[in-house]
Amino acid sequence: MNPLNHVAIIMDGNGRWGIKNKNSRNAGHKAGLNTVEKIIKETIKNKIKFLTLYAFSTENWKRPKKEINYLFSLLENFLISRIDELHKQNIKLKIIGVKNFSSKLNNLLNESEKKTSKNRKLQINLALNYGSKFELINAFKSLKKKNEMINEKNLSKYLQTKNIPDPDLLIRTGNTQRLSNFLLWQLAYAEIFFEKKLWPEFNEKDYNKIIKKFKNIKRNFGKI
Repeated sequence: MNPLNHVAIIMDGNGRWGIKNKNSRNAGHKAGLNTVEKIIKETIKNKIKFLTLYAFSTENWKRPKKEINYLFSLLENFLISRIDELHKQNIKLKIIGVKNFSSKLNNLLNESEKKTSKNRKLQINLALNYGSKFELINAFKSLKKKNEMINEKNLSKYLQTKNIPDPDLLIRTGNTQRLSNFLLWQLAYAEIFFEKKLWPEFNEKDYNKIIKKFKNIKRNFGKI
């Protein structure tokens, strides 16, 4: 069976679920947060060490301001109410992306990272204001500035995911089949599963079904 150390998830479909069920995109984002908590618990049960969640991309700034504000208020409330519990569960929180939010949210993110920095059971990488192209451009700029040879090892040092193993498995919900500027370098050898269900509909059974399939796939990495 294949070892599974790192799962990455594109949590797509919150807005569509909200419109379909509650006539409100924001209701979908709130429901999606419940799914996040379920998947975190299931990730721990499966003894997976890294979980990366695509929460807000650099392209998501194009959304209506009211929706963006609601998303960030959800995140603020989650950190205020849940970070102590995550800390007790020995979960580490790391933010990948550019922190240029409100001072309140930036402070909450920094405090949460600091508080959980020594935890080891599970590391949650929350991709916020993250874009892979921007990340790669900055990495190449750093290589040039320091006059370092361009190779995989050196480039990886300047990625926001340095010291984190590349994902073994990518799951995207929402019946959409694209990467959406997410971990383009890091996903080079990941197995990719596209799930028809919208994120708020995705449950523990769906997650474990994908994990089981992943563990039984023959992975050659270029070999026969």
